[in-house]
This record gives sequence, structure tokens and C-alpha cells, in this order.
Amino acid sequence: MNYIIKSPETESEWERYFNFRWEKLRKPLGMPKDTLKDDKEQDSCHLIAVDNKEEVIGTGRLHFNNEEEGQIRYMAVSESIQRKGLGSAIVSELELIAKKKGAREMVLNARKNAINFYLSLGYKEIEPYESDTGIPHTTMRKELI
Repeated sequence: MNYIIKSPETESEWERYFNFRWEKLRKPLGMPKDTLKDDKEQDSCHLIAVDNKEEVIGTGRLHFNNEEEGQIRYMAVSESIQRKGLGSAIVSELELIAKKKGAREMVLNARKNAINFYLSLGYKEIEPYESDTGIPHTTMRKELI
């Protein structure tokens, strides 16, 4: 599969990035578009994966909770290409960015159906997490070496 992982740059890419996040993560839960963004958008690193037709096929975001802890949010990959390495590539890129900026560990809150994916990438389950989506999540953590 041919794709590029990069930060959104144009207004069109930003619009498609946010729309993809909503379509994959919030809309299926019946949540309105105004629940899509949080107060960390401006200070975050945003990644999109685009295919050779410039369609967004994956997203991920990194923000910092403090100087040593990065947090991944808004991870999503198109269903038709899941389990083909794209999600792993996005997480790896976010981890690399976090390490370059001094993070020593990464944290995230995974939905139940994503726990095994993150376990396969070296994350460990920490505790249950109550999400604003109303569905159960598990806080997971990984040391960045």
C-alpha cells in the first residue's frame, strides 16, 4: 500500500484531517462535530496518512502532558486497510517526534478494540479510563527508549 504520513499543511488537508477524525471516532457514537476538538489542538503535533489519491486514510495526534510525557490521541485508520501496518507506522512516527522533543514515556487511552494493537507495540495496560465519549477506555503507557 502506498501512503505518505505527514502533518496537514493546507486548509484542505486540515479540513479533511478533522473530518476523518470525526467520521471514524465520533460520528459512529452519535456525537456532534463540536465534540471533535479539545483545548490542546494548537499545541499538538498532528499527522495524517494520505494515499496516492490524496485521500486521508489515517490520523494521529501527539500532545505533551509535561516535559517527559507525550500523549497520543485521535488515532484512526480506515477499516479497509487496518492490520496492514499503517497504524503502527503512525504511532512510531508520533513516538519518534515525542522522543526528539524530550519525552521519556508515552501515554494513551485505548478503546477496548484497540488494546491488543497497543500491546503489540509495547504499551502496558495501567487502569480503566472514563472517556468523554462515554465508552470504556484503558489507560496505557510505554517507556520511550
